[in-house]
Amino acid sequence: MPKINQSQLEIMRHSCGHLMAAAVQKLFPETTPEFLPKIKKEMKKMIGQNLPFIKKEMPVDEAIKLFKSINQPYKIELLEEMKKQGEKSVSIYQTGDFIDLCRGPHLKSTGEIGAFKLTKIAGAYWRGNEKNKMLTRIYGLAFSHEEELNNHLKVLEEAEKRDHRNLGKELELFSFEEEIGAGLPIWHPKGAFLRHLIENYLYKELNSSGYQWVVTPHIGNINLWKTSGHWNFYRENIYSPIKIDEEEFLLKPMNCPFHIKIYNSKIRSYKELPIRFAEFGTVYRYEKSGVLHGLTRVRGFTQDDAHIWCTLDQLPKEINNLLKDGLKILRRFGFKDFNIFLSTRPEKFTGDPKHWDKAEESLKNALEKSKLNYQIDPGAGVFYGPKIDIKIKDSLGREWQCTTIQVDFNLPEKFELNYINKEGKKEQPIMIHRALLGSLERFIGVLIEHYAGAFPVWLAPIQVRVVPVGSKHIKASQKLARELKEKDIRCEVDDLNETVGYKVRKAEKQKIPYVLVIGDKEIDSKNLTVRIRGKKEMIKMSRKKFEEKIREEIEKKK
Repeated sequence: MPKINQSQLEIMRHSCGHLMAAAVQKLFPETTPEFLPKIKKEMKKMIGQNLPFIKKEMPVDEAIKLFKSINQPYKIELLEEMKKQGEKSVSIYQTGDFIDLCRGPHLKSTGEIGAFKLTKIAGAYWRGNEKNKMLTRIYGLAFSHEEELNNHLKVLEEAEKRDHRNLGKELELFSFEEEIGAGLPIWHPKGAFLRHLIENYLYKELNSSGYQWVVTPHIGNINLWKTSGHWNFYRENIYSPIKIDEEEFLLKPMNCPFHIKIYNSKIRSYKELPIRFAEFGTVYRYEKSGVLHGLTRVRGFTQDDAHIWCTLDQLPKEINNLLKDGLKILRRFGFKDFNIFLSTRPEKFTGDPKHWDKAEESLKNALEKSKLNYQIDPGAGVFYGPKIDIKIKDSLGREWQCTTIQVDFNLPEKFELNYINKEGKKEQPIMIHRALLGSLERFIGVLIEHYAGAFPVWLAPIQVRVVPVGSKHIKASQKLARELKEKDIRCEVDDLNETVGYKVRKAEKQKIPYVLVIGDKEIDSKNLTVRIRGKKEMIKMSRKKFEEKIREEIEKKK
């Protein structure tokens, strides 16, 4: 099969999905994992038959009769809805005896389908609604060539080893508890310390960039989000109101209205601009249980959130600085490959179209001035303004959304924000929403998988584990650990009654960068026996040299 492009690959995958449905319906309407080989065999047989994908257009009423005759209630439900929406005709595709409602496109025939593999079976609610019937979903992969499929399977196998949900438990970083609630992670001491390290690094970076830190509540009056427009545009992701003393409050879905209120708490002068407020703000957003996924899709999360108010003249410089800050910080955490997107006006938006045009032009100019390669993502902006998104690529080549920079002409107008300009008159500032990491939860989930839990020394919750050879070496080990801690090296002693080999393997499994083995020789010689993470052999090193090595790695954030 010749090499195909991405859009052709999507068509092939679509056709492969139809082929799978045809095989399932032919063999057995209900299926379980042990039947996957049988389904694959039937699909291969149909590929060999080179069956055409035949498209037919027909009136909606005729299509309803057709799907009633073959007992397809879910297709009938979709067709009834389409009829109510004014659709007059629909397209169906036929492959052998299999008929399906589909707009296409498809390949010419089943013989054009390349390499595929059926991977698993899972339950799924009809149309993603928990109130509907649970159906069976079959997952599969399709590529133009067997080699591409095998390479992708290797990536998936490696991704499974790096799964942050498993590593988070093994490394004692975080957990989810049913009694607390789905999508609400709790952070264990090591995970909380990792968060602290990330937050502390950002504090220092942002302080030098002129940010002022603020703290805001976890709930607020519903009127804030009605004024901002979030209540109208984002309601499906906002938790139900809480009634207190005849007033309605919301769990905070976003921080911006609070920051706006701080800006508006006094008269502002052009001399103060730009004003930059930053907060590690925890927000709560409703997500359906079916889409929750470890730390990368949660219901309560903390954003490294900031809002900037500036003049139109100051906007290009602020955008340029944000791009520099975002890329610098992401590189510091070990990410080197980025894709940058300019997301433009969505179908549902608020505000003056002229303001949108001006904002989009400002972002485009900033990207071009920075000489960064970017792509236009049409219609992907938020309802109040366009945005720049920086997506990182992890060590497996997967993309993750991180930095977002959004220009907003609308909220300053809705909340009547202003400053006194040089002429002594009130003028409306431009507002920028930005997050450099996105959410700490998702970023840490990505970080765990990027490094497979083996964090760089500066980010490792425990940097050194001291292993005494026997009970008589515990006191010297504790003294060494204490002295290293005094030099800001995170260290602990494993004084359990276990063999040295077992303790070293345990430290390796827990991804600890350095293991120091202390016995008679080490106490007498003042030298250290060091096991470096990822290396099998132990090496001898003077204590001074070891401290210099680890201090350099910490200070240079290696």
